[in-house]
Amino acid sequence: MSDSAGIRIIPGRRRRRIPPLRRGVYLLPNLFTSAGLISGFYSVIATLGRRYELAAIMILVAQACDVLDGRIARLTRSSSSFGEQYDSLADLVAFGVAPGILVYQWALVPWGRWGWLAATLYVTCGALRLARFNVQVGSVEKRHFVGLPIPAASDVIATTVLLFYYFGGAGAPNKRILMLLVIYAVAGLMVSEIRYFSFKEIRFHHRHPFPVLLGLIFPIMLTIGAPEAMLFLGITGYALSGPIALLGRRLRRRRRAPSTPPEAADRVHG
Repeated sequence: MSDSAGIRIIPGRRRRRIPPLRRGVYLLPNLFTSAGLISGFYSVIATLGRRYELAAIMILVAQACDVLDGRIARLTRSSSSFGEQYDSLADLVAFGVAPGILVYQWALVPWGRWGWLAATLYVTCGALRLARFNVQVGSVEKRHFVGLPIPAASDVIATTVLLFYYFGGAGAPNKRILMLLVIYAVAGLMVSEIRYFSFKEIRFHHRHPFPVLLGLIFPIMLTIGAPEAMLFLGITGYALSGPIALLGRRLRRRRRAPSTPPEAADRVHG
């Protein structure tokens, strides 16, 4: 077979696709992803050395790297399937395995078998949350996450540890009960269908009203003054925002539901 220009076309042969990795990978976002992975692994090392406060801080550092790699990939238009898969694997280590080991060594060891099972449940639910996110990324709205994101769940654990040290209660026995409840709560929220605001549509590099700047300066100053308390309040507030918003929506639906007229109710019961 030939076309009008006399070029021969062989039917059935397709153009060979070049594998994506042969074209290279984007350096900047993947470097931040690697930094988050390294921070998460170092958190595990710090936990094994009984430096629990440092382990919690490294989880927060990994969270900062995770935010930056996503922002940079979107701003520079350097998103790729390789980067998405690499980011998920790094998240499982930094926000799944590292917090699970931290909370077990720091508070759940006295529970014995039930302690490590609770930590294992957290890691498992985190992996399920990441897998569900990967398969739903193209079919759900970008304004909300379905279920508590695993970085936020790990931040709840990390900031709780830091808050205990901030108030000098690192050895308090009540942390055993508290962390057992916390680990089950965040594990359940991760695999739930509760929606959480994603902050993806907030464009910090665009112009905003002047009061917005003033409103951001005040919490930043408070965070600098008391980072442990402010981070705990912010992360815990975000984790609770989903169930609170869900409860509010259900209450509004009940109020909007048409009430049964008294005459109709009499006919039903008669």
